[in-house]
Amino acid sequence: KGAFWPKNFDFTHYNYVFEKIDTLPINLFNSIYVTGATVLLTTICAVLAGYALVHLKAKGSGIVVAVLLVSLYLPVRVVSIISIYEIQSSLNLINVTSGLILPYVTLNLAISVLIMRSMFQLVPHEMIEAARMDGAGHWRILWSIGIPMVRNGLVVIFIVNFVTAWGEFLLCSTLTNDQVRRTMPVVLAGAQGGLGQWSWPALAAVYVIVVTPGIVAFAFAQKLFFKGLAEGVVKG
Repeated sequence: KGAFWPKNFDFTHYNYVFEKIDTLPINLFNSIYVTGATVLLTTICAVLAGYALVHLKAKGSGIVVAVLLVSLYLPVRVVSIISIYEIQSSLNLINVTSGLILPYVTLNLAISVLIMRSMFQLVPHEMIEAARMDGAGHWRILWSIGIPMVRNGLVVIFIVNFVTAWGEFLLCSTLTNDQVRRTMPVVLAGAQGGLGQWSWPALAAVYVIVVTPGIVAFAFAQKLFFKGLAEGVVKG
C-alpha cells in the first residue's frame, strides 16, 4: 500500500517555521496589507473605468480599449521594471512596504478593466435609461443598478488580483531591501537558499501557510468566479 495519507499528523513544523524566521509574522501582515490594498484599489479603478467605457461614451473610448488589449501581450514586470524602480525612487518609495501597492495594481489593471467593461455591457440599456429619466445621476446608477448586476465580475477580478498580489515576487524583491519590509513569498524564497539549515517538512509548512488564503478564497467564491468568467467571455 502507498503512503499517500499520513499515519500521524504533526504540526510542530509550523511552530518551527515561526521560530526560525523572526520576521515571518510581520511578513505575513505585509502580504495581507499589500494584497488587500491592491485588490481594493484595482477593483475601484476597474469598476469606474468599465462603467465609463460603456455608459459615458467619451471620445477615445475605443482607443483606450485597444491600448488595454495590446498591454495584455506585454510582460509588465519585465518591460516596466526599470521604469517602475525609477518612479518609486523619485517618490522615495524604495524599501517601503506601502510603495508596493501601486506597482501591484498595474499588474492586472488592464484585464480587470476589460472584464468589468464586458460585465457592464450585459446591463440592459433600458434600465439605465429608465433610471436617467427618473433623475438618477451616474453615481446613483452605478451604485444602485450597475454594481449589483456585475457582482459576478467583481468576484472574478477579486480572485485574479488576490492571487497575483499574494504571490508576487519580482517587484517586491526589486523594490525592497530589508526583510522586515518584504512580503511572504520573497522571504520564503530567500529562506530556500540555506537548505543546509532547513528541512523539507518545514519548507512545506511555510508554503501551506502561503497558499492557504488563496485556496480558501477561491473555494468560497468558485461558483461566482466561473459564472463571471462565462458571462464575460460570452459578451466579449
